[in-house]
Amino acid sequence: MTTQSGPEDGLLDPGLAALVGERRRLLNLAYRLLGSLSEAEDVVQETYVRWYAMSRQRQEAVESVGGWLTTVATRICLNQLGSARARREQYVGQWIPEPLPEPAERFGGVSTAVADDPADRVTLDESVNMAFMVVLESMTPAERVVFVLHDVFRYAFTEIAEIVGRSPAACRQLASSARRRVREARPVSRPMPADEAADVVRSFKRAWEAKDIGALIGLLDPAVTAIGDGGGHVSALPHPVEGGERVAHFLVQLAARATDLTFVERIVNGRPGLLAVHAGRTVAVYAFDIVGDRITHIWAVLNPDKLRLWTT
Repeated sequence: MTTQSGPEDGLLDPGLAALVGERRRLLNLAYRLLGSLSEAEDVVQETYVRWYAMSRQRQEAVESVGGWLTTVATRICLNQLGSARARREQYVGQWIPEPLPEPAERFGGVSTAVADDPADRVTLDESVNMAFMVVLESMTPAERVVFVLHDVFRYAFTEIAEIVGRSPAACRQLASSARRRVREARPVSRPMPADEAADVVRSFKRAWEAKDIGALIGLLDPAVTAIGDGGGHVSALPHPVEGGERVAHFLVQLAARATDLTFVERIVNGRPGLLAVHAGRTVAVYAFDIVGDRITHIWAVLNPDKLRLWTT
């Protein structure tokens, strides 16, 4: 007598390992599409729920399990992106994508194979750094989906067309407009090596701790922009602060008020960043965009809902 296997008796299902093996890729995709790890987790969960809701006969009729999961997850994300844009228009203050820690740093600098943290399953490459994630937010839902699928995950336009229900030509046009947004938002310059970027962030940290306005101005681009995201839960900048001198003075005033904070160097979305720690708890995560040897953007995430992976 044979029985149909499900998630609870997966050891009897020879295809379960391959099915579960798709989870990392789906989470990578959903995070880049939504900018929220918690929402990405929900999408992946819903995708698997829909898979297991099908009969075994329908599951066996699927030619490519990975293709089916990707199609379903992408369509869920596409539907959510429209409502997400509406929610973010009502968001209190500025909205910044949820920051991701480096997997090993989530566990005190020690990598562990048994850890099942969602952040461990998101590959931290250049397509997930904060500057790139912010540019993705400027795209329409269709542009974002097509661009991420093609330019990041290398899907062919014919495959994307089937997923999003558009023609290959329309998908090429969407990808082209998305690339134009990237070019307009990102200056053409060589990516700064991580060690050099870390030196800039370290110098910034020291200047900030010393309340050295001159040193801060020297590290900031004259057109630097600082943005804070408190989500209405904690006090944050209601509007971006622009200009090297204005940002430097703002940072010094902040340091003068928050004398009980400790700043710690950490990797944020795959690039050197800082944490603000109070009484052993992370209260802010700072991500930076560095062009040449100057900081051009500072993103400060203070919304506690977005700091769950950083709290200890």
